Amino acid sequence: MPRASIDACKVIELPKISDPRGKLTFIEEGRHVPFDIRRVYYLYDLPGGAERGGHAHRGLFQLIIAASGSFDVMLDDGGHRRVQHLNRSYLGLLVTPMIWRDIGNFSSGSVCLVLASEFYAESDYIRDYPEFLRLASEVG
Repeated sequence: MPRASIDACKVIELPKISDPRGKLTFIEEGRHVPFDIRRVYYLYDLPGGAERGGHAHRGLFQLIIAASGSFDVMLDDGGHRRVQHLNRSYLGLLVTPMIWRDIGNFSSGSVCLVLASEFYAESDYIRDYPEFLRLASEVG
């Protein structure tokens, strides 16, 4: 298995349809998202200074979208870090397996929508950063 890289995490532009009534964005599995969607969840009513994430996934792919407001996603592959600011509801950040993510700097009223490639499984989570670094260094 090749080493995970934040370079594989990219922003995907989703379709945006505009008319005088407003805008509409849609997401189709296999067309706009490069994985089958098994789970959808969203974070909202986040208190000031809240931070989410703080983990990596062994095999899960995610598409993270700022459905409302804005926030930052810090990506870490064990060797490099990058912060991606999300603030457009028609842009999604693809996060690949074995990438540590921290999400913070939420604007007031923000909603973080996440599409995931698998059903929830605690065994897929890596919640200890030193363990993540050890596992990331073993891959490749």
